[in-house]
Amino acid sequence: MNAFRLASRLSSRASSQLLPRGGAIATPTLQGAFQSCNISTTLPALKGPALHELGSVDHGYTDDRIDRIAEPERRAFTYLLLSGVRFAYASTARVLVVKFVSSMSATADVLALASAEFDIGAVGLGKTITVKWRGKPVFIRHRTPEEIQAEADVSLSSLRDEETDEDRTLQSQWLVVLGICTHLGCVPISGAGDYNGWFCPCHGSHYDVSGRIRKGPAPLNLEVPPYKFTDTTKILIG
Repeated sequence: MNAFRLASRLSSRASSQLLPRGGAIATPTLQGAFQSCNISTTLPALKGPALHELGSVDHGYTDDRIDRIAEPERRAFTYLLLSGVRFAYASTARVLVVKFVSSMSATADVLALASAEFDIGAVGLGKTITVKWRGKPVFIRHRTPEEIQAEADVSLSSLRDEETDEDRTLQSQWLVVLGICTHLGCVPISGAGDYNGWFCPCHGSHYDVSGRIRKGPAPLNLEVPPYKFTDTTKILIG
């Protein structure tokens, strides 16, 4: 503790000896320093070149400008060149669009499979043939007059999928239906079932000679594909 007091007294005495009697420290001013060094405190004003002394940096607008009156042929050539380039662009775009659309169209072999023609002249009365169209079986039945009359007399109220026999045929003696059961896609057996039409043994669906569902779990009638008669003994399906 005594050592600390002695050090503080010695420091206070040293500072009093350094300070003048007036108690203020004289510091030189910045202006006096400049005056002692003979440096002027005023700076000259900066002045750049005038705008007309710089000149034009680009005369392209005036040099390359086309005079419509003195040089009319240059204007016509420019329009001709622009029109030619635009026509080339349009032609290229047209070719690309045509090629793209043509690539999406069906090929010749696909179109050939889209429709098929069959000769039905050898199918006897009461007989059914099975043909293949687009990978699916198609039943073509040559119906007897008794079968036609029996199907015409069926009441629509007794049918699950109400459809008349006349609406399902183009010629009453010929019935054309897809050989696919409308329940789960099985192939029914021809000339079987309770109605002597088609019977699906998978789940017990019964169809009549008009291809209409009469019994079993199938919800709809056998589908009639698009077809037409090209001759008295030829039929085109598809």
